[in-house]
Amino acid sequence: MHWIDPASLPETRGKVTRFLLNSHGEIDGLVLGSRQVHFPPHLSKELARHVAPGDQIRVRGIKPRDADIIAAVSLTSKSGVLIRDEGPHANAETHQRPHVERKAMEASGEVRLSLFGPKGELRGALLDDGTSLRMPPHAAAELADYLSPGAHVHAWGHGVRNRHGRTIEVDEIAQLVDAPENG
Repeated sequence: MHWIDPASLPETRGKVTRFLLNSHGEIDGLVLGSRQVHFPPHLSKELARHVAPGDQIRVRGIKPRDADIIAAVSLTSKSGVLIRDEGPHANAETHQRPHVERKAMEASGEVRLSLFGPKGELRGALLDDGTSLRMPPHAAAELADYLSPGAHVHAWGHGVRNRHGRTIEVDEIAQLVDAPENG
């Protein structure tokens, strides 16, 4: 989003509760309080150098119409380091997707947060154990009830785990019918 002046956008402040990973193991988002912040993966390394879970940060970005997320244009670390999205061309030579071996994984738990792409398209869910479930928008749209906060699900697919988190590209998902009742 290199053409947008971050200073002209609203600022949101909050505490980073966790990072979100894409299927290559790169950080492509974070949870700020209870809100998803999305940013392009070419910012992953710089963000990991300057921001950690527990940090209070500032974010300037755009909110899509249909989702309560922020598509970040800039982030400011607790120490004042400005991380700005200059567009993928700015990092084209230095940003190459890491080669990761995705392994068969499964996860189950309660959905804490629906996950969205930068334009507000449903893309998955964050479980209570911190696992991100990811899927293409067309599949997510058909499974919206499974990806809504409070749903109890079990998912199978292939994923990656690293020091920043765990994400699974979902092949199959089922709702847990014997899940504990919310009290």
